[in-house]
This record gives sequence, structure tokens and C-alpha cells, in this order.
Amino acid sequence: MIRVQDVILSEDIATAQFACDISKCKGACCVVGDAGAPVSRDEIPVLRKAFKKLKGVLAPEAVQKAEQEGVVLGNAKNGFEINCIDSGECIFVEKTEDGVATCAIQNAYYKGEFNWEKPISCHLYPVRLKHIAGFDYANYEYIPDLCSAGCRNGEERGIYLSDFLKTALIRRYGEKWYTEFIDACKEVRSR
Repeated sequence: MIRVQDVILSEDIATAQFACDISKCKGACCVVGDAGAPVSRDEIPVLRKAFKKLKGVLAPEAVQKAEQEGVVLGNAKNGFEINCIDSGECIFVEKTEDGVATCAIQNAYYKGEFNWEKPISCHLYPVRLKHIAGFDYANYEYIPDLCSAGCRNGEERGIYLSDFLKTALIRRYGEKWYTEFIDACKEVRSR
């Protein structure tokens, strides 16, 4: 384990090589799973605003599901998650002509139509966070069916998971934290 300030990270976050290859996985992290992406209470109003703005580009089934059950499911005790359609696909999935699942929120962000990129849990994937007793615990959630293409791409290009997630980690913890984290990763890799 690596500790950087109040964050405990599994060492494989430092040693694994990974760079998402969406052309190969087809956005599987947005369509496969037994629950929606975890979100914080602070993200819920932004997600509701995003849903209202993006309804026109979302799948009719997704719009219906969100209007009937809500954009976000869960509670403070058990946690919150983005709602999904019955197939497991996130309600914010927007498909490309090639059938690749992308995030409608992120697409709007890149076009300058929305001022928030996506939930932090999505931005950090395949790393998942749990907050326990004042600490964030970060684990690399390797799922072969979802991430093997990203691992191959990272290995071929020499990109570590820690580097691939730079923007997301800085967004979550800040530049100073990320600098300390990279130093810790280099130390782990040198062993």
C-alpha cells in the first residue's frame, strides 16, 4: 500500500500499465456492471442539471428510466449511484456511429456546452475510491472483460495507470498531492 496524505492506494496503481483504448472496449465501463457509477451527494444536483440539458441526445429508454425512478439512486447510508437502464447501460450513454458508448456529459463538456466533465468515479476508472474513517482508499479494479485492451495499450505505449489518471487525480486531490503521489509511485517501481 502507498499512503499520500489522507489517501491509501494499492501499489498496483503505481505499477500497472494502462491507457484506455475505447475503440477496442467500445466503452464497456459505461454499459457493463451490476450497478451505476458511484457518485457523491455533491454531484447529484449537477447530474440532474445535466440530465435536463441532455435529454434530447439520450436513449428514450434512459430518459424514461430517469423520469420514473430518478437520475440518481441510493441514499446517504448505502451510497449513491447513477441510474441505469435494464441492460446495465448508464442513462448518460451516447453511442457513436460505430456503436461505441461515450458519456453524453463529457461530450457536452468537450463541445463547451456543459461546464463539468463527468462524475469523479467515472474520471478515475479503473480506480475506485472508498471513504472510510477519514481516509480515501483507492483500488485498481481490473476487470479483464473491460480493461484488457487498456492494459495492452498501456504496455505497448509505456503508460502507467498513475500517469493515465493524472488529470482525474489532480481534479480530485490537487497538483501538490499528485506530485507527492508520482514520487511515491517511482519509489514503488524502483523496488
